[in-house]
Amino acid sequence: MANIAQGKGKWRDSGLGDVIDFLLANARLVLGVGGAAVLAIATVAVKRMFDKASDPPDSSLDKIVTQPVKQDYTWIDAPPKLVNMQTDESLHGMPSTKSNHEHGNCQDYLLESVTPDSSKADHSDSLQEKLLAYYTLRSIPPVELNQAKQCAMNICTELQKFVQSKHPSVPLGELYLSGSLYNDLQMVAPDNVCLMLPLLLEENLWILVAGEETILNIPDLWMVRRDNTEYFPRGISYWDRFIVGRYLSPKLIVEVFHKMVLESMNWMVISTLLDCIIRPEASAEVLQLKVQHNGEKLLCIDILPVIEMEGTVLVSKPQIRGNLVNIWQQSFWTAETSRLRSLDSADLGFRSFCLKVLKAVCRDQLSLRKLTGSQLTNVILHLSQLEKDWTKEVLAERVTQTLKELIGYLEMGCLPAYLNNKVNLLSDLSEEEVDEIGYTLYCAVSHLDILFK
Repeated sequence: MANIAQGKGKWRDSGLGDVIDFLLANARLVLGVGGAAVLAIATVAVKRMFDKASDPPDSSLDKIVTQPVKQDYTWIDAPPKLVNMQTDESLHGMPSTKSNHEHGNCQDYLLESVTPDSSKADHSDSLQEKLLAYYTLRSIPPVELNQAKQCAMNICTELQKFVQSKHPSVPLGELYLSGSLYNDLQMVAPDNVCLMLPLLLEENLWILVAGEETILNIPDLWMVRRDNTEYFPRGISYWDRFIVGRYLSPKLIVEVFHKMVLESMNWMVISTLLDCIIRPEASAEVLQLKVQHNGEKLLCIDILPVIEMEGTVLVSKPQIRGNLVNIWQQSFWTAETSRLRSLDSADLGFRSFCLKVLKAVCRDQLSLRKLTGSQLTNVILHLSQLEKDWTKEVLAERVTQTLKELIGYLEMGCLPAYLNNKVNLLSDLSEEEVDEIGYTLYCAVSHLDILFK
């Protein structure tokens, strides 16, 4: 989303292309710093038109057309409010992906990518009414939510009993559930929950190395170093067996626990006892259980080793950045959600409601599924510093604002973590994914009513 000015195409050979480039280059002076996102993304649509108009005739046009072709000019219909968004000059460099070029109409694009199980809304309803109806439609029924929670809790209890009885020497804390499902922030389906596996490390033997101090220099990727080996040689700590080059390896821990626990437990007996079907993931690279309960309902349980020391929470997650065997990822999830709830409690706000609506939208829109709950939470927390009124009456306005703010962060290629602005929460997304998400969000703010059908 960063190099639109370098884009190539026949449209730039015309005088109009130069005029558009001039307008984009001066967009910051005219519109301000936060919404060049929308102007630039709209320019992508204009670029499509010129590319299509200047392409050589397709041989398929020589064929006899038996039915009249209906022309569609609805892509021109961009809402006037978008021009008032704050923009950044760098957005006029956003490249357009192949998938985006295939869609000339925002409204049709949204209708194609939205999941088909949403019912049609009355066009006479206001956006606020549609939003509230959509929330009700996509919320998880309390019975299903409680069934999934109880199933996960039962499995957590069985795991705890197995580890304590078969491996009492392993220094682990009490296993606990976490994630959106357990904290009532899940939407659409109760199909995923995290089971945290706390590792108890000796504070005098282990040191947390911040991301900026590692060779990667990525703020949220930490390392755990074995210390004081001259006074306390290796072998004193149980976790010494998982060291790779003086650093604790989450990859080794996951592999050993997979063999020691997931491959050793009698899941057939446990499944019968708990009246469900439990299948451990075969790959030793992840600790994961796939559960079928209460008929055909599915639940995925991700078991995550976690370290909590000195106010820092580190989790073991499969790394997108390569095979990094001794890298831990810093987690802000618990602190972020606690902050969100405390803000709502203080002013009776609807921030959590807004978050759940956007999470449902991201699940319904295929091109938005790369967005995480943590990213959406951080956008809302940042916006809460600017907007103090989060009552139910302004809910539709705040949802729209959150989408526009997210477009701004995408065009900059950076979403600073609310609790540590050095961490970029968009770093795991590729340029193509950022482009696709940005285009979808542009279409969303242009046709919000479609999202909530």
